[in-house]
Amino acid sequence: MPYSANENRYEKMIYNRVGKSGLKLPAVSLGMWQNFGDRAVFDDVRTMMLAAFDLGITHYDIANNYGPTPGSAEETFGRVFEKDLKPYRDEIIVSSKAGYYMWPGPYGEWGSKKNLIASCDQSLKRTGLEYFDIFYHHRPDPETPLEETMDALAQLVRQGKALYVGISNYNAADTEKAYAILKDMGVRLLIHQASYNMFNRRNEEVFAACDRLGIGAALFSPLAQGLLTDKYLNGIPADSRAAGPSVFLHRENITPDKVEKARRLNEIASSRGQSLAQMALSWDLRHACAATVLLGVSRLSQILDSVKAIDNLAFTQDELDAIDGILSMTF
Repeated sequence: MPYSANENRYEKMIYNRVGKSGLKLPAVSLGMWQNFGDRAVFDDVRTMMLAAFDLGITHYDIANNYGPTPGSAEETFGRVFEKDLKPYRDEIIVSSKAGYYMWPGPYGEWGSKKNLIASCDQSLKRTGLEYFDIFYHHRPDPETPLEETMDALAQLVRQGKALYVGISNYNAADTEKAYAILKDMGVRLLIHQASYNMFNRRNEEVFAACDRLGIGAALFSPLAQGLLTDKYLNGIPADSRAAGPSVFLHRENITPDKVEKARRLNEIASSRGQSLAQMALSWDLRHACAATVLLGVSRLSQILDSVKAIDNLAFTQDELDAIDGILSMTF
């Protein structure tokens, strides 16, 4: 059956303005990092992508190295786009990135102009798109002048290959430098994609810089690879990420300290009428610059649960104090 989007898809989703720009992103976006490549079941991936759109999730976030294998998440997106989402191109935001290793030799990673322009061209071919709505430099390059990397992003905007540009994994000082360099080139730095969750708060200094400059933020790993869900409250399930060959979450990451904190946080979530995952997403979105949280999911049920976070985004000061108290404890 040909896909036809839910007519009511915009009724419940919240759309946040990205910094001081005209662009809005859904409070919850679909991150296609680990479970959307050629090792996933295509029909399952397609179901998740279309269900997300039916829920008002208009933003798909990918990168050249996403998979596994690298490049395959963009190819998967391209298949679903061509088959189902092409009629809705003007209703969706697609972001991609370059900077991590993609091909051998000196031009296959980091932040040279050669790498970024070539990577964007490759990504456009894999996705079947004419342009990206947002294109990011994925990580800072300590050996390439920041002016060169920003010049590459500016060129992509001028060529019409990207409507907006962003950076990811930059510290606060380099964020301010990147913003100033692009501003001098007549291009706005729209957004910073940063890792952030209750167990990882190191980027709060970056958010302060974003607030000063009017840059939005997209937050990845908001659930700490599943640690901020009820998945590990009673051991490590056989079908979980930590039980498998994941390079990002291992059994030793499931520490007694984090499990006890998650249990106590879960009690606060229950009192709010939320799951722990929903509260964790709501907590991330409390930041003024936070435009969206990026969901990393492996099944449809996770999308359906997570999107309910927007039903309760407000926190009392007592709740925030209680959460901070739990996070500062050692068990």
